[in-house]
Amino acid sequence: MNQLASPTQLRMSLLRWALFVVPAVMFLGFLSGAVSGSNGDSAWYQALIKPALQPPSWVFPVAWTTLYFLIGLAFAMVLHARGAQYRAPAIVLFLIQFAINLSWSPVFFGQHKVSTAFFIILAMIIAAIATTFVFARVRKAAAWLMVPYLVWITFAAGLNFEIDRKNPDAETLYVPAVTSQIGKGS
Repeated sequence: MNQLASPTQLRMSLLRWALFVVPAVMFLGFLSGAVSGSNGDSAWYQALIKPALQPPSWVFPVAWTTLYFLIGLAFAMVLHARGAQYRAPAIVLFLIQFAINLSWSPVFFGQHKVSTAFFIILAMIIAAIATTFVFARVRKAAAWLMVPYLVWITFAAGLNFEIDRKNPDAETLYVPAVTSQIGKGS
């Protein structure tokens, strides 16, 4: 026997990576959104003029759950590829693009800086494309798992651009708090 690990042991190693990495990626993604108030229910977001192609609010958590799962699995596959020539650059690129990803929601939803968020998402697309190409050199399946993410963030960049174009005052948009007025004596 001249193998270091059996096929079963290799599958279990990938499974261990996936059981750690996928939930971590999903948790960090959701945490970024939660701390920035990135739901479609915020008064500020509701006050924005949105493009015609804007999906309903329920689409975003479904899409991001799926995408974080897929990119987490792709990252686990690359982490599992010990000895692969481009593994280290692939890991670094993934972490860079993921950090950029995590910064978008706080800037867009938390700080209401729609223009800045657009440039962040452009950087995210560039970093994600680079990550995908390097992932392909490590594990082709990992690169294919990144494709839906690339499509979605490109679509999201279009939405971001249109929201910015339609709402030049988005950063200073004031949404008054709901108040209760007691009627004047009749």
